[in-house]
Amino acid sequence: CMNYMFPASYAWGNFSVLAVGIWAIVQRDSLDAIVMFLTGLLLTVLTDIVHISVFYPPNKHLTDARRFSVGMAIFSLLLKPASCYLLYRMYRERGGE
Repeated sequence: CMNYMFPASYAWGNFSVLAVGIWAIVQRDSLDAIVMFLTGLLLTVLTDIVHISVFYPPNKHLTDARRFSVGMAIFSLLLKPASCYLLYRMYRERGGE
């Protein structure tokens, strides 16, 4: 549903952070992977805010697919601070300062 509203940069940014997150989970002893994942997640919070604010359609062009796409993007954006907190705790458990 992202094709209805957001440009390809939204999907590429979130999917690349997801790939780094998988790498961070697989390599349990790597602090660099966690730091890169946390940094990428914080960057996607900022870019998601920009994407949602710039590409939000007017009410007369808001179809069901676009409404669902916007709702899922906002829901993802609301969950990212909790993910950042959990990643910071994981970073501390792995020996980060």
